[in-house]
Amino acid sequence: MAEDGKGGFPSADAYGRSLKGFGVNILVRDVARSVAFLSEVLQVEAVYADRDFAVCRHNGHDWMLHSDASYHSNPLLALTGDGTIRGAGLELRLYGIDPDAAAARAEAAGHTVLQAPADKPHGLREAFLVDPDGYVWVPSVEKAAG
Repeated sequence: MAEDGKGGFPSADAYGRSLKGFGVNILVRDVARSVAFLSEVLQVEAVYADRDFAVCRHNGHDWMLHSDASYHSNPLLALTGDGTIRGAGLELRLYGIDPDAAAARAEAAGHTVLQAPADKPHGLREAFLVDPDGYVWVPSVEKAAG
């Protein structure tokens, strides 16, 4: 892929052309704040981040963050005004992340723990954590046998 001089990351055109299968793009107010939440609380890797765009990775899966200001002509921008709850009804699930440790980091950083870590009947231990834009992230691991 062609690089655009941003630390070796491909140009927007080259990166876009490389995407295959299923993708997630999350519109956020502040990319740096969102990357901090993801890396500090959920220990997600930021593959690339600048003021308006980031690519994050967990367990070999990538997703994008775009600042509201950078995402040209997106019809969702009309739904993201001040005070709007973003992502209502959406769970962003990250498997293989200790929910107890993630919830403790979230609380320590002043983020909302919507639901404390708990064993669920579907075989997972999980917590529901709210990021600065109101998206709900669900770190989980297999619950102990028994």
